[in-house]
Amino acid sequence: MLIELALRKEEGFIPLKEIARKQDISKKYLEQIVPIMNNSGLLLTNRGYQGGYKLAKDPSQITVGMILRATEGSMAPVSCLENQQELCDRSDICMALTVWRGLEEVINEYLDGITLQNILDNNNALQQDYII
Repeated sequence: MLIELALRKEEGFIPLKEIARKQDISKKYLEQIVPIMNNSGLLLTNRGYQGGYKLAKDPSQITVGMILRATEGSMAPVSCLENQQELCDRSDICMALTVWRGLEEVINEYLDGITLQNILDNNNALQQDYII
């Protein structure tokens, strides 16, 4: 959904049925994720005539990490790192905790390093015809 809105950012608000059709995604599914995206500050909504949805920010300012955290919650690989709380009674002596912290750091760095604009740019590069 957000990729379609990024592709059409200059067109203003896009109706949900049009997004569903273009991306071959169920409109009912999109109706379920719209509130999540709207509440997370990624999406703007306009009701009524010429209503629809558009990105709340430029595609270069929306990362895959932001989207996944909005829809999935924490990207922590183990529950004791969720919300930066060490809930496990053994966390102060856990020898594996540094491994999980390192993995969480790599995951977040990777996901926060990819923007919607990067996805669009990569797609444009793949569709270029190269002549040798």
